This record gives sequence, C-alpha cells and structure tokens, in this order.
Amino acid sequence: MNETATAPTAPLRARAEIDLAALRANVRALRARASGAAVMAVVKSDAYGHGAVPCARAAVEAGARWLGTATPEEALALRKAGLPGRIMCWLWTPGGPWREAIEADLDVSVSGMWALRELVAAAREAGLPARVQLKADTGLGRGGCQPGEDWAELVAEALRAQSEGLLRVTGLWSHFACADEPGHPSIAAQLTLFREMLAYAEGQGVRPEVRHIANSPATLTLPESHFDLVRTGIAVYGISPSPELGGPADFGLRPVMTLSASMALIKQVPGGHGVSYGHRYVTPGATTLGLVPVGYADGIPRHASGAGPVLIDGKWRTVAGRIAMDQFVVDLGGDEPATGTRAVLFGPGDGGEPTAEDWAQAAGTIAYEIVTRIGTRVPRVYVNEEQAG
Repeated sequence: MNETATAPTAPLRARAEIDLAALRANVRALRARASGAAVMAVVKSDAYGHGAVPCARAAVEAGARWLGTATPEEALALRKAGLPGRIMCWLWTPGGPWREAIEADLDVSVSGMWALRELVAAAREAGLPARVQLKADTGLGRGGCQPGEDWAELVAEALRAQSEGLLRVTGLWSHFACADEPGHPSIAAQLTLFREMLAYAEGQGVRPEVRHIANSPATLTLPESHFDLVRTGIAVYGISPSPELGGPADFGLRPVMTLSASMALIKQVPGGHGVSYGHRYVTPGATTLGLVPVGYADGIPRHASGAGPVLIDGKWRTVAGRIAMDQFVVDLGGDEPATGTRAVLFGPGDGGEPTAEDWAQAAGTIAYEIVTRIGTRVPRVYVNEEQAG
C-alpha cells in the first residue's frame, strides 16, 4: 500500500496528490443519493491507486458505515492499521485466510459450497462464529451462486451451520453487469432475479442485516436498487463510472487524484528530428522538446503514445512519440519553460488540466484503469488530511 503522508520538503520527480477533503465530500454526496441506505466505500486495489488506509479513514470520517475490499489480505491490512467497524471482502480462493478473517471480525463472501465448507471448518478451529454474506449470480456471470438448485443448497447449508453457532448470515448480495449503460435490459432482469433469490433465502429463514446489489453507477442513477447498502467504488474517488451517465460535477463529485511530474529536460531541436522509440513522431520544424520523467513503469499507459494530454505552463501539450518505461516527450512548440516546471497529467480539470477521463479516451480504456494503475514509484502525497470543523 502507498503510505506517503504529508507534503514532502524536497521536490519530487513525480507525485500523486490525494485530496482527502474531496474524498470526504464525495462520500457525503453519495450518502445523499443513497435513499437512506448505508454506504460502503470500496478501497480495493489500494483504494483504486489512491492509498487504502488514508482513504478508508477519510471515508469513515465522512460517514461510510462499511468498507469493502476484494481480497482478504486487503481487508486484514485495514484491520491491522486500526480501521474499526464493518469490513467486507469477497474474492477468495481455496486455502485462504478464513480463520484470520473470522478472528478479525470481517464479513466474508461465499459464492459456492467449497468456500462455505472451508469457512465452517475455520470457524470450528477459531471457536468463533463467522460473518458470511451469500453472493448470488443474477446475470454478471462472474462470482456468485447460480439460481435454482445451487442457491437452494448454499442457503440450506449456511442455515444449518448458523443453527450450530458456526456463522451468521449477515448479508445477501449480487453485482450488476451493465448499470453503467442506461436502459440496458439486463438491469431490470438482474433486479427481478435478485428479488426472487432474496425472497427464496428469506423464505427459508435467512434474516440478513444487509441486502445489496448497487455499485457506483447504480447508486447514482438507480434508486430502486439501493436496498439496505450501496457499494461505491470509483465514485468515492470523484470519477464518473461512465461518461454516458454524466461527468463528476453532474453528481456533485470531485476527482481526488492529481498526477504531476517535474520536467527533467528542455532542449531545442531542428526540424526532422525523430522523437522516442521507433521515431513515430518527427518534429515538423525547429522546436523545443520537454522530457516528462514518468512512463509505463509508473502506470502511464503506453497505448496513449502520441495522444496523452499534459498541462505545462497553462497550455495543453500532447505526448510526442512513444511513451517509454520511465519517461515521455512533449513538443513544446518553441516555448521554453524552466527545467523543473510542473507538468500536470491529470486532475479535477477545473484548473485547466486534463482529467483521468481524458487519458482514458487517449488510451482507449476507462478512467478506473488510469488511476488504479499508477505505480508505487509515484509517491502519494495527502492534502487536507484533517477533517475541517
């Protein structure tokens, strides 16, 4: 996990500035949209590249009642860092740290009988009841138990273990496939099936604390999907889950990460000068080149070669030629900013800088990937760590 704290005293080659005040405001905005449901702040993958522990703390301060991770190791790290309250993790493989999760009072997800059996065995060893949430596959075709006989068996075995004091079924949940595509027919179909699978489990005697299916796009646009809990991931970090739904400002959100680097070299070159590997860019005339010291080893997508935007001295520039492992070049068109000038790759956008969505468009991907892939060589610098008031 990235744990760089307050602003450093020495200049940095590159930095990802994380605005925790913006994150808190985003959580409050999501709570306002949640139709009275509790909010889970998802901090998997090191909080989508923003730093799990500082972001989790800020989210809890802003009223998130749950934290969510993919792997149990991520959830256990939050507990080790002193995060209290409810933490759920859902991506398990055979032989996982079930006992440690039980002893850390985590909510764990189970999608099939193998996982339930391992969890029950771990609960016997620990002498403590597990908190388990049963996941239903309502149409995503990924994790989750299939409806019908498989769901009936999983529910029955979970209730049997609960009657023996080995676990508590704390939740029933599922995940949308296409909530970021307005009007997609799978949305209504999944909601219908989820209600049917809930009704079956509850009819058998399951009394869940929470029922949940809504992710970020559903939280923002589908109030009928909110149930008892909404799981908000990318929206916590101020990024719209889909441009089709609207930009961050349309939902009262603000991007949390600003990525920048200090220009490492400024030099004049003649026309016809090749730039970077393969000479995919050749200067059309005499110009000035600037070297930005971040590359694909830092998470800058190579697919954005020749297209990625950068703000330098108030002007948008474009990556010239290929993005290399540690650096890329921009054509400054004859301008000569000082070495060390800040090049802003992306941020909230209200200072004229590009956004993560701009980079996603340049690389042919999604903004989730742009922020999540920023590597550990780039220090996270946290600002507004203390909650105002």
